[in-house]
Amino acid sequence: MSVAVVTDSTAYLPDGLAARYGIEVVPLYVVLAGRSGREGSDVSSAEVARSLAGRGGHVTTSRPTPGDFVAVYRRLLDAGADRLVSVHLSGELSGTWDAARVAASQVGEHLVTVLDSRSAAMGSGFAVLAAARAAEAGAPAEEVAAAARDTAAATRTFFVVDTLEHLRRGGRIGSAAALLGSALAMKPVLHVTDGQVVALEKVRTSARALNRLVQRAAEVAGDRPVAVAVHHLAAPERAQRLADQLTAQLPTVTELFVSELGAAVGAHVGPGAVGVVIAPVVGAAPG
Repeated sequence: MSVAVVTDSTAYLPDGLAARYGIEVVPLYVVLAGRSGREGSDVSSAEVARSLAGRGGHVTTSRPTPGDFVAVYRRLLDAGADRLVSVHLSGELSGTWDAARVAASQVGEHLVTVLDSRSAAMGSGFAVLAAARAAEAGAPAEEVAAAARDTAAATRTFFVVDTLEHLRRGGRIGSAAALLGSALAMKPVLHVTDGQVVALEKVRTSARALNRLVQRAAEVAGDRPVAVAVHHLAAPERAQRLADQLTAQLPTVTELFVSELGAAVGAHVGPGAVGVVIAPVVGAAPG
């Protein structure tokens, strides 16, 4: 049985991996400066960063339509896939997962398994990769879906933003938390838990915030083999410093990716954001 894997554009898979594993990516939509376009192909991360940095700059996002998913699902099935596993960012953060579920009901729920990763960016991406690797190895759809679920459940995401205002505007974090985070010029450290963005702690400088990301990642990793992703928006030097620190502190890293956030998530975290995603390698023994 042939199983095809589908995700959305907020998984931010490293360059070449979607093509390498035949993963189909359905884009979200981004609206800025009076125009709307698909994430990645029509609207870039740089455009979003410039818009948010400008005076009164405002960027909004919207999910793919159920019709977008139906078109992809039918094309994959017509091309020979027997089953589809579709893995998406948290339903608490976007209606993308719901749009995929609606599409699956139209195509045939016995043919499409839709999963909520309860995360975003490579918090979803590592689950997608686990599913794609299982599919490539010839696993049936149930095992492909289980690989995604297990990896998503074991993955942790921590990040730092320059301001919580963009998350507040987009409704991704409460006003009270945003106000608290802006007090005393503190740098908020956040994480994704149970599908939601939650403030974890506050530190006084960007350097300390990066150190806390490394410490949190090390606590999650322990002595287990882990895959790591470092994300940023318009902050490549900070992201590389973070990656270098993680490499030094986590000797059991099996994969490390550094990539810029795309427009859809970047619109909510703002320029200067950096984050780390840690995915214990499911099934691997401690090092």
